Amino acid sequence: MKFIADLHIHSHYSRATSKTLDPERLSISAQKKGIALIGTGDFTHPGWISDLNDKLMETEEGLYQLRPQIQKEISSEVPPSCRNKTRFLLSGEISCIYKKGGRTRKLHHLILMPHMSSVIRFNERLDRIGNISSDGRPILGIDSRDLLEIALETDERAFFIPAHIWTPWFSLFGSKSGFDAVEECFEDLTSHIHALETGLSSDPPMNRCLSALDRYVLVSNSDAHSPGKLGREANMFDTDLDYDHVIRAMTDGRGLGGTIEFFPEEGKYHLDGHRKCKVRLEPEETIELEGLCPVCRRPLTVGVLNRVYQLADRDAPLLSKDFVSLIPLPEVLSELLGCGPATKKVTGFYERLISQVGPELEILMNVPLPRLRQAGGPVFAEAVGRMRRKQVIREGGYDGQFGVMRLFEDSERGVFEAVNKKLTFTFETG
Repeated sequence: MKFIADLHIHSHYSRATSKTLDPERLSISAQKKGIALIGTGDFTHPGWISDLNDKLMETEEGLYQLRPQIQKEISSEVPPSCRNKTRFLLSGEISCIYKKGGRTRKLHHLILMPHMSSVIRFNERLDRIGNISSDGRPILGIDSRDLLEIALETDERAFFIPAHIWTPWFSLFGSKSGFDAVEECFEDLTSHIHALETGLSSDPPMNRCLSALDRYVLVSNSDAHSPGKLGREANMFDTDLDYDHVIRAMTDGRGLGGTIEFFPEEGKYHLDGHRKCKVRLEPEETIELEGLCPVCRRPLTVGVLNRVYQLADRDAPLLSKDFVSLIPLPEVLSELLGCGPATKKVTGFYERLISQVGPELEILMNVPLPRLRQAGGPVFAEAVGRMRRKQVIREGGYDGQFGVMRLFEDSERGVFEAVNKKLTFTFETG
């Protein structure tokens, strides 16, 4: 069967996350997005494990769903056009900070487990290493290679994915604290790494310019810190919906149809720069400046695109899977309506669209444009059409600042503002 999965998310126990990140809200959001399988996130946190035990029950092998009574209680909050059962897969992210090769290393890793009993045994081991109760994404002073070993010793079916591998500060290839090769990080256990998470600031063509990554499956996930961010990146599977088939697809690629991606320029570490100095630079400009900020003369934060250039050994990517680049629907509507993506006006349009047409990802990827024109008006259909054709105006993100994606030139604004008066009236009157 074909389904979409987002396996790297967080709970409300992680820092800087929404208080609404509970199993119920996650299920509601997943249904509205069109996601069938989501990671639980934060499975190292005792409080979150308690919540999961109270609210979830095992269904297919290694997967979980909301208990029937809870599912019944939230069903009215999901439009009939989007209703579906959400499956959960046990997952957690761990931050490793340690010294290796004469440098401080800071890496984040996503770990998947097949059963709650395995998670509990894993947590018992980690609790002897550091504090796993202070944060949903605990910080441990452990070598990444040793963390992988503990995961495999806990359960041979555990699956270990280096997370957002290009992020400057906390990742496998990060410019600030990472490595130049997978083998440098995992040494004798490198053969147990099968998949790499691309992160929001890179996409498959960028990663596939490195021949050293050819043997790895590329996966994408949202790293969501609120329910609304689910699915901003995700994976498209075509396999049986159970733990072993999902893991197998990420091991050899068979059963993984491709990924759903941000336009990488929207990621907040795509380009080089200094946010405090409002300096954003392309890699070539950084080289000319010898890596120093032209305003404060301190070292720039070297972004993902620059780091890929440093390690790439191909001029053109060798792609092995399909991928689709999307702008989240609230951001599309925000541009059209001239207000923020979280405003009442945008959320009202959003809810009306998914009620009429179906889940967000289906709208962005597959619904025919004539149907979108009928439901949302000609400007909305034109916006989605441009996104699908990659006709996107891009202002790259840098040094923690998200990029900005636009679908219309400023000179076109007057035209679609006039059309939107009619669109607003249609939505408000039904």
